[in-house]
Amino acid sequence: MDLLRFATAGSVDDGKSTLIGRLLYDSKAIFTDQLEAVEATSRSRGDEYTNLALLTDGLRAEREQGITIDVAYRYFATPRRKFIIADTPGHIQYTRNMVTGASTADLALILVDARKGLVEQSRRHAFLCSLLRVPHLVLCVNKMDLVDHDQAVFDRIADEFTSFAAKLDAPDLTVIPISALHGDNLVTRSERMPWYDGPSLLHHLEHVHIAADRNLVDVRFPVQYVIEGRRYAGQVAGGVLKTGDDILVLPSGLTTRITHIDTADGPVTEAYPPMSITIRTADNLDITRGDLICRPHNTPAVAQDIEAMICWMDETRPLTTGGHYAIKHTTRTAHTVIRGLHYRLDINTLHREESATQLGLNEIGRVTLHTTVPLLTDEYRRNRTTGGFIVIDETSNRTVGAGMILKGA
Repeated sequence: MDLLRFATAGSVDDGKSTLIGRLLYDSKAIFTDQLEAVEATSRSRGDEYTNLALLTDGLRAEREQGITIDVAYRYFATPRRKFIIADTPGHIQYTRNMVTGASTADLALILVDARKGLVEQSRRHAFLCSLLRVPHLVLCVNKMDLVDHDQAVFDRIADEFTSFAAKLDAPDLTVIPISALHGDNLVTRSERMPWYDGPSLLHHLEHVHIAADRNLVDVRFPVQYVIEGRRYAGQVAGGVLKTGDDILVLPSGLTTRITHIDTADGPVTEAYPPMSITIRTADNLDITRGDLICRPHNTPAVAQDIEAMICWMDETRPLTTGGHYAIKHTTRTAHTVIRGLHYRLDINTLHREESATQLGLNEIGRVTLHTTVPLLTDEYRRNRTTGGFIVIDETSNRTVGAGMILKGA
C-alpha cells in the first residue's frame, strides 16, 4: 500500500481543520474517546454541533481561539492508500509553517470559502505550493451549503483560480465543490450538487497517480549512518538501486558494487524513493555520513556557490548580505555566507523587488550563498531532496530559513 502526503492550505476560517476532521470521522480513523472529547468540548464552547475541527486543532491556544497555529500532522488509511495530512495555518504570520508542511507533500488542498471567493492568502498559498514543486493541486470550494449549492458561484471561482494557476508551475489541478461541515463531496458524491460530475475528494486522494512524480532516473542515496561490515544506511532520494549495481561515492570518487539491500522488513533486490534502506558494498571503502552514492555516469553538481530561493523564517533578525549561518543539505552540514540578495519576491503580485536589501520574516527571495565545503546538489525542480536545504542560526541552533536550489557552480 503506497503513502500519500498532502497538505491543507487556505485563508483563515476557510474550514481546513473541519475538512480534515470530517475526513478522519467519515473514514473511521478516530477513536470513540477522541470523538467523546470533541463532543464535550463542542458543548462547553456552546457549539450546536460536533465541531470536528477540534480533532486537528491540538494546541490549547488553537482550541481557545478557534484557529490553527502550528502544523498538525494526522494519519489515516483506507483500503487503497495510507495518508499523512499536514494541516497548516492560514494566517500570514505563519507562512513559514505552511512552507514546512508543504515541503514534503505530494498534493496540496487549497480551500476557498465559496462566499468570499479567492483572497490574497489563496493566491499566496497556491504560489508557495508551486514554488515548493508540489506536483498536484486540489482547489476545494468549501461552504457550498452557504451559497445554496449554486453552480454559478463554483464556476466563477474555478475559472478565476484556473487563470491564476496558469501563471504558476501547476502541472495537475483539480477543482471540487464541497461542504466540509456536512460532508458533501468529501467521501461520497453529494446529491445536493447533481451538476458536479467529478470525483469525491477522498476518491481523488485514493486514485491520484503519484508514482511518476518521483525521480526514478537519477540515483541519489545520501549516507546517514555507517554500520560495521561495509553497510550504509539512509533514505533513497532518487533513482532505483539494485543489487549488483556499480555505484560511485562522492565526494571521494571511489567506485564499488552493491551486494545486498536490506529494509526493516527484510532483504530486497531493489529500492526506490522514499524507502529507508541499508546497502552493503563489495569493497571496504572510506564512506562517512554526508557522502552521497550515485551512478558513475550520472552525478549531481559539486558546488560551493549556490543560487537559491529562500523563505526566511526568523522573526528576530532579517537575512542580509554578509550573514553567516550553518546549512544542512541532505545529511551534510556546512557553514555558509550570504554573498548576495538578487531580489525579494512579492508573492501576491509575483513582482521582483530588485532594490530589496534584506528578507524579513516569511519573505521569499533569490540569493547567492557560498559554503565552506562543496555540496552535492541537484536543481530543486529535479529532486526536492538533493535540491532543498535549511539554514540554521549558529548561535541559537534554530532553523531560520528553507531554501530551494536553482543552480550550483
